[in-house]
Amino acid sequence: MISMLSARGRRSLGVAAAIAAVSVSLGACTHTSRTEDVTASIPLDYRQRHPIAIQEADRSLVVFVGNGRGGLTSPQRSDVLAFGRDWLREGTGSIIAEVPSGTLNARAAGETVREIQSLLAGTGVPPRGVIVKPYHPADPRTFAAIRLLYPKVAAVAGPCGLWPEDIGPSIKNKGYLDNRQYWNFGCANQRNLAAMVDNPSDLVQPRAETPPYTARRAVTFDTYRTTKPPLTDKAQLSNVGP
Repeated sequence: MISMLSARGRRSLGVAAAIAAVSVSLGACTHTSRTEDVTASIPLDYRQRHPIAIQEADRSLVVFVGNGRGGLTSPQRSDVLAFGRDWLREGTGSIIAEVPSGTLNARAAGETVREIQSLLAGTGVPPRGVIVKPYHPADPRTFAAIRLLYPKVAAVAGPCGLWPEDIGPSIKNKGYLDNRQYWNFGCANQRNLAAMVDNPSDLVQPRAETPPYTARRAVTFDTYRTTKPPLTDKAQLSNVGP
C-alpha cells in the first residue's frame, strides 16, 4: 500500500513539474515577444521617425507704423501686394488685420490700415475677406505694429533637437552595436524640405497634367516628317560621330 501511494505521489509530482515547466516557458515567450515589440516600434527610417505632416498654419506679415506718419513706405506696399497675391493662391480663410489701439501710433495705424485694405482690394481680395481687429499690446514697451495673417495649408516636421537616447557606447543605447541611426538624425532635412515645398499637396499626390502646346507640337511633327536621313552605304542610327 505504501509503495502504491509512493507511485501515485511520484506521478503527481511529475505532472506538477511538467505544468510548472510549461508555465515558465510560456512566460519566457511572452517576455521575449514584448521586448521585440518595443524594439520594433522604433522606426529605423528617418522619414518614419520625423514624418512631414500636412496641417493648417498661419502666414503673417508685420507692418511697422511710426507715431507721426500714417501710410505705407514703398517696400511696405510691395510686401502688402505680395501678401494679397499669396492669399488668392493659398489662403484658406479671411485675412485678419490686427491694429494697435490705445497706443501712441494708434491714429497713424488707423490711416495705414485703410491704405492696406485698398491695396489688398487692388490684388483681388474682396472687402469681406479682410477683418480688422483692434488689440492692446501686453507690454507697453513693445513697439505696436499692424499684424496681417491668414490661415493656409502648410507642411511641417519636427520638432528637432530631441535626444531621448545616448548616441555613444552605453548600456542605455540599444542601437549602438547595431550601428543604427540616432533619433535626431534626418529631422533637420525633413523640416527644411517641408519649409521649402511650394505646394504641400505635392508631397501627397502629383499634379494634373497641363494640356500640350498644340502649335509647338505641330512644328515638331512637321520637322520630323519632312526631314530625310542622309543616304549612306551602311546604315547607322545617327550621323553624329564616325
